Amino acid sequence: MREQELYPIGDAARRSGLSVSAVRFYADAGLIEPTGMSEGGHRLYDIDAIARLELVRTLRELDTDLEEIRRLLEGRTDLHGLLTTHLEIVERQERTLRARRAVLRTLIRQGGTTAQADLMHKLVSMTDEERERIIDDFWNGVGEGLDVPDGFVDRLRMMRPVLSADPTAAQLEAWIELADLVRDPGFRDAVRTYLRETYSTREGRDMASAPFQDFVHTSGVPLIEEVLAAYRAGESPRSPWAQEAVTRFMEAATALSGIPLTPEFRNKMADGYRQAPDIMRRIAEEDAASEGPVYDDTHGRYLSLVAAINGTAPEEDGDDPAPYVWIADAMRAPATDS
Repeated sequence: MREQELYPIGDAARRSGLSVSAVRFYADAGLIEPTGMSEGGHRLYDIDAIARLELVRTLRELDTDLEEIRRLLEGRTDLHGLLTTHLEIVERQERTLRARRAVLRTLIRQGGTTAQADLMHKLVSMTDEERERIIDDFWNGVGEGLDVPDGFVDRLRMMRPVLSADPTAAQLEAWIELADLVRDPGFRDAVRTYLRETYSTREGRDMASAPFQDFVHTSGVPLIEEVLAAYRAGESPRSPWAQEAVTRFMEAATALSGIPLTPEFRNKMADGYRQAPDIMRRIAEEDAASEGPVYDDTHGRYLSLVAAINGTAPEEDGDDPAPYVWIADAMRAPATDS
């Protein structure tokens, strides 16, 4: 049988992708010793040693330290365990770099100071408990003495950010902005003023009542989703699917006030939905002209940042008048023969 072929150090370096000096270093460090020596005293490597050199090169490119590599080559650990541990280290480093990038982007955008840089670093390094405490402190301040129905502020408090263990840069940037806002007394007072002016009126108190809120956020959600599913599927508003879905929704909605679902009331609800786009447009225009706190700058800003942090998809159809018109057509009571 032909003797195993041996390669001089230059060939071993070329085949393994290392420099000659690196191959010498790993030999002197006791990691990959030469397979043999030539008559002239030059180091020789067989194909197995070259494969081990390639492995060392790959692991070093992954920043694996020499002691970890030594343990692997000596059989004191296996490759899977080593790579798993190293992946955890790399992922931790990635999260740290992502957090730093978010801080730097925010500072550049805001033209931040040294003090702001220190604060932002602390914000992205907070524990879950510290983040929870900041949000609780904010809502405690907003809700103190606020004249709204019982339980309404607690419901608002439930809409809170949950930063994942592996957040994106955009999520970190949103958290930095939100944490900065909720620690600002001016923002807290603006949210408080907006909520008081919006929900302390008779109509506002009705909207903030527990039954109404339960319907909007819980029991009514699958009902309106079924209505919108029919709309998005291209159904006619008078189709059986659309009529069944919208009737179930209207029956549940009218049950809140104990009003029977008569043809007259169906038409009244239909008129309300048909006017909804104009009402929302008018509110937006009034907000733009207002000198006081408005939704987009107060509670709306809070909710949009929470959605960005939580990775929540924005609501579909929100600014499109077409769904409202379709729902209005579906709600209208069928014409009766006279």
